[in-house]
Amino acid sequence: MKTTTIWKKEHRFTSYQDHNSIDIDGSRQHGISPKSLLLSGLAGCSGIDVVDILTKMRVHFSDLEIDAETTQTEENPKVFKEIHLTYKVKTANGNRDKVKKAIDLSLEKYCGVSAMLKKNSPIDYSILIKE
Repeated sequence: MKTTTIWKKEHRFTSYQDHNSIDIDGSRQHGISPKSLLLSGLAGCSGIDVVDILTKMRVHFSDLEIDAETTQTEENPKVFKEIHLTYKVKTANGNRDKVKKAIDLSLEKYCGVSAMLKKNSPIDYSILIKE
């Protein structure tokens, strides 16, 4: 895996991987902030796992949204204290246990981003089933 990140001006960069790019901006005016990218990476990594696991379990769902929230330490370097994920899944309420199992498998076994981040920051989650 390799990315190339190029400074544009001020706190603005564009990062490239293969043929894809993302704008990064420390002031959050013209792109996503670097720490927000970490949270997005965690949500995306776990989301991919959850989709794959629920599909293999033959659980019908039509929407998946993941909110990732954190607070930071006051002293530099400012790092995440703890991370809370909220998984919003549109599925039958009877599938709650399977959704929970899919999330647990993701966060404990499959998601490499979770494995890296939880070495510094505890990660917990909640589930919101939308029927």
